[in-house]
Amino acid sequence: MNISKLARILTVTPEELKEKLPELGFHIGKKAIQIPDEQAEKVIKKWQEIKKEEERKKGVEREITEKEEKKEEIKEVFLPGSIQVYRLAEKLNLPLNKVMVELVKNGVLVGLNEEIDYEIAAIVAENLGFRIKRQEKEEKIEVSAKEKIKEIIAGEEKEKLTKRPPVIVVMGHVDHGKSSLLDALRKTKVTLEEKGGITQKIGAYQVKKNNRLLTFIDTPGHEAFETMRERGGSVADLAILVIAADDRVQPQTLEAIKIISKEDLPYLVALNKIDKPEANVEKIKKELSEINLVPEDWGGKVICLPVSAKTAQGLDLLLEDLLLLADLYGERLLANEEGEPVATVIESHLSSGLGPVATVIVFNGFLKKGDQVIIGSSFGKIKMMIDEKGEEISKTSLSQPVRISGLKKIPQAGEILERIEGGREFKKRIREIEALSIREKIKKESRQKEEKKIKLILKAESLGSLEALEGAVKKIADNEVHLEIVKAEVGQPTETEIVLAQKINAQILSFNIGLTTPVKKLADESDVKYFSSEIIYRITDYLKKEVESLKEPKFTEEKRGKLQILAIFGKRKEDQILGGRMLEGEIKSNLKAKIWRNEELIGRGLVKNLQINRENVSLVRSGLECGLLFESEVELIEGDLLEIYEEKKII
Repeated sequence: MNISKLARILTVTPEELKEKLPELGFHIGKKAIQIPDEQAEKVIKKWQEIKKEEERKKGVEREITEKEEKKEEIKEVFLPGSIQVYRLAEKLNLPLNKVMVELVKNGVLVGLNEEIDYEIAAIVAENLGFRIKRQEKEEKIEVSAKEKIKEIIAGEEKEKLTKRPPVIVVMGHVDHGKSSLLDALRKTKVTLEEKGGITQKIGAYQVKKNNRLLTFIDTPGHEAFETMRERGGSVADLAILVIAADDRVQPQTLEAIKIISKEDLPYLVALNKIDKPEANVEKIKKELSEINLVPEDWGGKVICLPVSAKTAQGLDLLLEDLLLLADLYGERLLANEEGEPVATVIESHLSSGLGPVATVIVFNGFLKKGDQVIIGSSFGKIKMMIDEKGEEISKTSLSQPVRISGLKKIPQAGEILERIEGGREFKKRIREIEALSIREKIKKESRQKEEKKIKLILKAESLGSLEALEGAVKKIADNEVHLEIVKAEVGQPTETEIVLAQKINAQILSFNIGLTTPVKKLADESDVKYFSSEIIYRITDYLKKEVESLKEPKFTEEKRGKLQILAIFGKRKEDQILGGRMLEGEIKSNLKAKIWRNEELIGRGLVKNLQINRENVSLVRSGLECGLLFESEVELIEGDLLEIYEEKKII
């Protein structure tokens, strides 16, 4: 084939082609005019492979860039009266050094832990492109397990401290062999039990090497579980980045690297699947070098270990290097095994036999059976503790993953467990949680009524079914309640769509196609509404009911009186037996009441019965004391105020 013709096929000049050929492994003289047809075909094939690889890398870079740009789109930020410098950087989702530089530009010389007032923080944030508003109330800042441990350890006597086993997070792209690697280390069969070979939830397991324990967290690789991967990183001490030697550095590999960097985790790279004929360890090392992760044997600092989960090759060395990393960063592992307990939820779910259960890792102190615990908005007494082997234990050890039962509701992954001493304090905290839950519920219902909007994700078995579903939904037009279709696709609802629905408060409607068991379970746990049917009018009937539920009849509230709670006499199922004094107006049976505590509305209830001197009465006027049977989700306490009102429908 003529060189010029080959150049035209490859869309380059003949001169450019001649310069590039030696790099591709084809040595042809600079004055050559012809090239054998067989060799030309090889050149074309090699050229296409290189172009394809270049396009892939550009695509990966573009995807990461777009992801970062989306994360950095912060239009409006609320700031408190004062804020620590590093907290300001977190709120703005910017590197700490960028915020520090802006402070220096404005003549403010402070350390990263020092507080600055609202005016200074607002000037800095506005200079960095944000619109700032002041918080009406101070924001409750969530403290991570690591930060809480630091606070506790700082106040402990040094002789009480010991080194706990390291907690190691295993990260990487889906199907690169993370669970298989743990399976080989633990000599169990986790991978075989997973649906579709993809880890669906975080699990924690322990391995012993040289009489020392290591705790591993297996994070899901599927893109739907980004938040869970970040939570996995936030509680770990060390990391293993798993990359399949028969594949390449993938987008989720790069995402894992970002999380490792963000959390400042010491790590090593496990080049897995070296038993495969197509494995190319040097190619992976080259790709890592291109993103400034230079392997040790290439003159860099990144530990890269060739391993095989299938043959167990390299696993002993992997564990030894992890113990070495743990020794190098030993100050991060200090803990007091008899001190205040600090534990973080790794995974939680609803068990048919045990109710809400949570897997936690204990970073400081210990937990024991019977402990009163609070985890976010969940609480309870630990009835049972089960270790990774399925054996019941009475007391935990440091860095030990353990599943606890006895909780009233399912806690969220990443939440910190508190142990509460004393029954009175525990009951007080429970009342605060329940009151907060009621307030949040009232706010949510209020927002839904104000929005008058239902967001929908539509799924169907075929394009024709999807078009029919969309058409049916659009016919349910309403001036008062707006229906917004945020996504409509063919195929079964996925975990990603459940996560999306939860984030944007959407419902999922599926026509002629059901939900898989894992997706249905995730939807139930995430409190996502869904409806599935093979008959389209059943879907539209369901949707019409949802629309009507937002079009509640309008009532006016006519205030009738105010009563102060003087005594709590007991409970009867959902009813509370109370004693109170009428401060103003009057009270009748079957009237509703708003519940006020410390000048804050915390809930509502119904007056079911009234008594004076143990005799039933229909009316109690101002200045009189009475007993009442009161129905409410809120547990009342002495001093609460009931604002009695009558609802009258507006015609």
